[in-house]
Amino acid sequence: MSSDTDISIHRPEELDTSLREAWHRAMDETPDYANPFLAPEFAAGIGRHRGGARVAVLHQRGEAVGFLPYEQGSFGVGRAIGLGLSDCQGLVHLPGVTWDTRALLKACRLSVFEFDHLVEEQRPFAPYVTGTFASPVIDLKVGSDSYPEWLRGAYPGLAKTTLKKERRLTRDLGEMRFVFDERDPTALRTLMRWKSAQYRRTGRMDRFARPWIVHLVEDLFQVREEHFTGLLSVVYAGDRPVAAHFGPTSRTVFAPWFTAYDPELRYYSPGLIMHLRMAEAAGRRGARVMDMGRGDKEWKDWLKTRELRVAEGFATRAHPVATAHRLWRRPVRGLRNTVNAHPALREPADRLLKTVGTLRTSALHADSDSAGPRAS
Repeated sequence: MSSDTDISIHRPEELDTSLREAWHRAMDETPDYANPFLAPEFAAGIGRHRGGARVAVLHQRGEAVGFLPYEQGSFGVGRAIGLGLSDCQGLVHLPGVTWDTRALLKACRLSVFEFDHLVEEQRPFAPYVTGTFASPVIDLKVGSDSYPEWLRGAYPGLAKTTLKKERRLTRDLGEMRFVFDERDPTALRTLMRWKSAQYRRTGRMDRFARPWIVHLVEDLFQVREEHFTGLLSVVYAGDRPVAAHFGPTSRTVFAPWFTAYDPELRYYSPGLIMHLRMAEAAGRRGARVMDMGRGDKEWKDWLKTRELRVAEGFATRAHPVATAHRLWRRPVRGLRNTVNAHPALREPADRLLKTVGTLRTSALHADSDSAGPRAS
């Protein structure tokens, strides 16, 4: 840390207007920081629902030049804000600003800072990186073409099959329509219900079983700012919702987050239809990039135009808690990454999770049936 750098610690939802404007200015001056997950509005949303949320503000010569949002846990264990939910993490700063990571952690009263989607540009964190991973993106094309023309130009291999499925959906269920910015909260609740069922069905942790995440999504749905807007998109067939997505967008980066669809309609490939429709609409509205986030998914390979790199790791300073945390967490991450990197391991793991999810769902239904009707 340079000798002229001071650090102040704040609750993210309590930042004053001048600090939020300085944060936005840092986002605007470096394309790496244009992702909405790096915006003060996302940090503030987490702060309204998580008691440990903080922001370290770096000041040089009286000017706010850098912002590190994080969550502080017990014994000085810290993590990137929204770890497990955020697809982009880092210290947002003006060009040319650097820092001493250990001095930063000391100012934050942290012994360890864990991250898993750190932007590649963060050189002071480089010694603490344990692995880097591909984060697929779509470079969005802005044009005046109709959706079918755009689709044929952007994805000629997928266009014929996708347009055929959209026509079949219209024929079977009613006129298909896509709403990029849906403001009906009922549709948001439908999305969360579908996604919760998908998590259980596939044996994954149900994020929407955690009330604070439900409240966070409902909160961010109301945010409509230049650097962060919570967008709900819905594909309808007639009046029936077929697929839905909720995620944030900044002025230039659209970040898919929660996507789900009616499982009865999976043969129409509603998830793929949703992502293609979103890409076209986001580009038309001025976004330059659709950042799909880290993760090996077949549909991401179909749609991506290139890849960014994100990092995971543990920034630490000399402290026994930091050593214990790293020894506990690193093997867990290593096992997960090994499974995800090898299809021969990933596919059996997915099958096992889906089997567990099926058994769990069946057990829940059996318990519900055995309980009998509830008194009104």
